[in-house]
Amino acid sequence: MLWLVLAVLLGVVESLTLTLAFGLLAAAALAAALAAGLGAALPIQVLTFAVTGAVGLWAVRPIARRHLVLPPRSREGSDALIGRQALVTREITATTGLVHLVGEDWTARSYDEDLVIPVGVRVDVLGIEGATALVLPRDPLPELNEE
Repeated sequence: MLWLVLAVLLGVVESLTLTLAFGLLAAAALAAALAAGLGAALPIQVLTFAVTGAVGLWAVRPIARRHLVLPPRSREGSDALIGRQALVTREITATTGLVHLVGEDWTARSYDEDLVIPVGVRVDVLGIEGATALVLPRDPLPELNEE
């Protein structure tokens, strides 16, 4: 019964930490409980727990960790435009503007409400709201905006 209690406790700790290590140790405790249920002596039960836990941590955990570290989800639609570069084709203010982005003209507005971005400036797309790109210049603007 002690092995089953240990397995449950380790399972609870795993559900709180999501490290996978405690889950593997919970499985090892279940293996030891099975050995106890089959009538194995205490040293055999402890050995079963130790070997099963070690094999789990040594063999299974690295494989599982590799699967947890997946590449970022590919972005689709307008989300794929975030981080792209565009060219200002009509002056951009906090409320209006136009950029040429990935072969199309997009309405745009400045991410910084106090910033006016002139025609011909390269900008980075920081976000998309509906059909409007939120942009900031790639390079510092000349002192035209400080009037």
